[in-house]
Amino acid sequence: MQIQCTWPANEMRFGSSSLINLSKHLYADFIFVKTKTGATPRPSFSATMSTVSTQNDVVSGQSESIQKTQQPLQVAKRLEKFKTTIFTQMSSLAIKYGAINLGQGFPNFDGPEFVKEAAIQAIIDGKNQYARGYGVPDLNSAIAERFKKDTGLVVDPEKEITVTSGCTEAIAATVLGLINPGDEVILFAPFYDSYEATLSMAGAKVRGITLRPPDFSVPIDELKSTISKNTRAILLNTPHNPTGKMFTREELNEIASLCIENDVLVFTDEVYDKLAFEMDHISLASLPGMYERTVTMNSLGKTFSLTGWKIGWAIAPPHLTWGVRQAHSYLTFATSTPMQWAAATAIRAPDSYYVELKRDYQAKKAILVEGLKAVGFKVYPSSGTYFVVVDHTPFGLENDVAFCEYLIKEVGVVAIPTSVFYFNPEDGKNLVRFTFCKDEGTLRAAVDRMKEKLRK
Repeated sequence: MQIQCTWPANEMRFGSSSLINLSKHLYADFIFVKTKTGATPRPSFSATMSTVSTQNDVVSGQSESIQKTQQPLQVAKRLEKFKTTIFTQMSSLAIKYGAINLGQGFPNFDGPEFVKEAAIQAIIDGKNQYARGYGVPDLNSAIAERFKKDTGLVVDPEKEITVTSGCTEAIAATVLGLINPGDEVILFAPFYDSYEATLSMAGAKVRGITLRPPDFSVPIDELKSTISKNTRAILLNTPHNPTGKMFTREELNEIASLCIENDVLVFTDEVYDKLAFEMDHISLASLPGMYERTVTMNSLGKTFSLTGWKIGWAIAPPHLTWGVRQAHSYLTFATSTPMQWAAATAIRAPDSYYVELKRDYQAKKAILVEGLKAVGFKVYPSSGTYFVVVDHTPFGLENDVAFCEYLIKEVGVVAIPTSVFYFNPEDGKNLVRFTFCKDEGTLRAAVDRMKEKLRK
């Protein structure tokens, strides 16, 4: 399946009418305010304009009322198909209906004290001006040390590591720095939504391959028939958001062999590498012959529950790092200086930190998974990340969007409809995603609400 990244202005990303209606409701929430006489339009961040009076005739001193007409929303053609992210929509509804948010993947608990104290100390010590573009030296060294410990690979912190503003920027810098308009890039669906948008901004031709339940395994024969001499890169995520799948060594070996045979690059998003429960995480760059063609991307936020700090990085050989850094220089140039110093402290945490992290998340996962099964969902295996995907069809709603809307309004719990992560929304219409990166009390409260109010 080949998907061009140029779409008509009137074409929706999502096939479901429910999601269209949901988007309209959210748009209305942003545009209207409640008054005694009902809903009254007000100016907003959209292009909605209202009548204003200005003193514009300074000679005569007369004021004139200038009527500004409502203008259509404007966006470049390469982004026309992408609407407000589903995470923004669902989090807004969670606030509106007082629902427990098991949708968006950010913890409701804070990161470790020793990391926060390091950030405070860096600020006090005056480390508050622009950092070096590709990273504070101490952080680059810490990343290199951790990468060697995890993969056995020795990298040059000065020439092969680029610090970015979160992994999302690492993805953008990698794609914009190494992909030319018209290049073919293979993307596995379901996928984190920024992947397709970033590839669209680069003018790439996306070739999609769908991972299907129950195990979301890679269809190797389909991959073999899709990859060719025209393929510039494969973008993959392991452990995988939204499914929790971890790419197996056998799958990664097959991918590596095909990439070497066809001279294809690989961009790997590994932000959940420390949240691997069922098997050991494998970095594709560590396989024979792959480091020279791989950009490995990661971040601080998921591992240390500091998602708002937006500290990420890209590791690649010098010939690929060049392109990443060229794009990074004109995207953000540099990342928060004191937070980089603190990140170096975090990454050098003892192994006991990572053991405890995994143990805590395994306990949270057990609460949610056992609860979802007790409620009546079909729960698919999650080997990594802090997400779990379930089949919602036992409850009789027509699709994932309708179910999530019902779950928020009638039950008071937020999940994410997975159809937004697929090229064809029909492929995800039976699935929704929950997150367990919440404290145990919140998880138990959400399960209790579903046990009480969800009916088959």
